[in-house]
Amino acid sequence: MQLARGFDAFKQNLGRNLPASFVVFLVALPLCMGISIASGVPPEKGLITGIVGGILVGLIAGAPLQVSGPAAGLAVIVFEFVRTHGFEALGPVLVLAGILQLVAGGLRIGNWFRAISPAVVHGMLAGIGVLIVLGQIHVLTDAVPLPSGLDNLMAIPVAVFEAFSGGNRLSAVMVGLATIAAMLAWERFRPTRLKLLPGALIAVLAGTLLASLGGLDVKRIEVPEAILSTLALPSSEAWGRLAEPAILVMALTIAAVASAESLLSAAAVDRMHDGPRTRYDRELGAQGVGNLVCGLIGGLPMTGVIVRSSANVQAGAVSRASTVLHGIWILAFLVALPWVLTMVPTAALAGILVVTGWRLVGPSHAFHLHRRYGWVTVGIWFVTLVTVVATDLLTGVLTGFGLSLLQSLPALRRGRLRIEEVEAPKQEGVPELRLSGGATFLQLPGLTEALERTPEGGEVRLATRGLSAIDHTCLEVISDWANRRAASGTRIAVVGGSGAPHDRLAAVVASPAH
Repeated sequence: MQLARGFDAFKQNLGRNLPASFVVFLVALPLCMGISIASGVPPEKGLITGIVGGILVGLIAGAPLQVSGPAAGLAVIVFEFVRTHGFEALGPVLVLAGILQLVAGGLRIGNWFRAISPAVVHGMLAGIGVLIVLGQIHVLTDAVPLPSGLDNLMAIPVAVFEAFSGGNRLSAVMVGLATIAAMLAWERFRPTRLKLLPGALIAVLAGTLLASLGGLDVKRIEVPEAILSTLALPSSEAWGRLAEPAILVMALTIAAVASAESLLSAAAVDRMHDGPRTRYDRELGAQGVGNLVCGLIGGLPMTGVIVRSSANVQAGAVSRASTVLHGIWILAFLVALPWVLTMVPTAALAGILVVTGWRLVGPSHAFHLHRRYGWVTVGIWFVTLVTVVATDLLTGVLTGFGLSLLQSLPALRRGRLRIEEVEAPKQEGVPELRLSGGATFLQLPGLTEALERTPEGGEVRLATRGLSAIDHTCLEVISDWANRRAASGTRIAVVGGSGAPHDRLAAVVASPAH
């Protein structure tokens, strides 16, 4: 009976999910290939991850409208790992990372990943964006990126000089710049009737046409004749390396970063639609299954991806069927049209990633953090960014986390957050959450659960008489919750307090988060 109802719902929503899935496929295709190139591996590896993320993870995900696949946020660390240890060693790493995510989901700690400070997350993504731009500038000249961000930065003047000295490298630069210009122009001026046609696809087509019609001698994507024949289990030698400390650290890093990025993306997607809410522990487990399978068949690490997910929602998707169908389109493309990939210049994909990387930097995030939470929070964002670029991703995140902990020490000294769920006095049927003590990211899971238990519609009161401190992570979560509740017709009232914590909480509830 349940299967029959599911099939009926699939047929009923097919008119919206089918076109949405094709739009997501068009967005995902160039990004999957580009992220593979940025990771230092063949483009089909990213497409394989897109298939697994679409079909398998899409079927079991806890965030039905989120789209999973290879992510720019992991490209830099994968590039360095593959350069040092070889691609074959990545398979066991992903299997172990997937198992860690499955265990985390089973232990119901999905909400803990949301406790990472927004300043650290945005700083991490900004640092990754800088590294992507620095590396892809070299690919724009048909050169090979160097191992570190600082090396790439120092080598840019030489790369530019060699490119403009003439020859094939100048042709590659022309293709890359044309791709960037086409993407930005399409997104700004595209006709309304073609608004769902993604700029990334138009840009890659523009770069490919320029290279083909102009007869330019530039590097193009190389693919094997039978792409799916490249699927293979890791060798026994690769499995034997799981005991190496560097391999274990890489698995833990991928599991932590991929989980945080996926769950933060899922929270952002929830703000874009009125459909089913994310089940965070189930989504964490689904991501674990996806990474485990990608490790077994030779794919890249995956996360939930905000660019593809937002395209999915904006194109009108209403259920997980759109995500699954987009994975089927990628698989059909690989089987029927792999020769099309060999026409695409690598400089065109680099152009797409330069734009993507710059958007990850997102200076607007710094302004948002300053406007709502002050200069100290912006400082955590900036230090995390610089540390990621100057050292590595894990060091940057740990540095940002340590600074966030220091920022929260005053609140921690004022006692643990206590939450009472009662009925508002003299207002029958009106729920009230009484907050007292210091609210920090360490108490975020309990706060999140209490907020989500409140009913939709009517009025909900947040009483702050005993609230002595609140950090920006808790403020961000309450702001997101208040925005979603307001969209469903709920009135949020902040009552009973005074002073800085009360005023800060009242301000974020009264104004939108972004």
